[in-house]
Amino acid sequence: MPDRSLPRSERLRSLGAVRRLFESGESGFVFPFRYVWYAEPDAERSVEVLVSVPKKFHKRANRRNLLRRRTKEAYRLAKERLTAGEAAVNVDLALVYSSKEVLPYKTIDHAVRRILETVAGRL
Repeated sequence: MPDRSLPRSERLRSLGAVRRLFESGESGFVFPFRYVWYAEPDAERSVEVLVSVPKKFHKRANRRNLLRRRTKEAYRLAKERLTAGEAAVNVDLALVYSSKEVLPYKTIDHAVRRILETVAGRL
């Protein structure tokens, strides 16, 4: 049974890594997310993710938290699409929610799955 948790080691926290991701990563858009990813060869395969819901679009913290939780849950359940490859690659992924509406979980889940399939296909 695959590990479907999202431990701290799989969250992108390093300021240097975040800076490198947004400066030299590849990006795309799948409604309602703008995503940026960066891959580099490494000794072992690891995937780190960053989820962002800008205050610009959602002023209330409870809405931002709701959307962040929905996005993390969708990623957690679909992350094996990214980790299933054979190549030893370190992948950093940022998911930036860019819709002004609070969308249902089903829409967010579908978008996250499409993003992960796209990134896995490009690796």
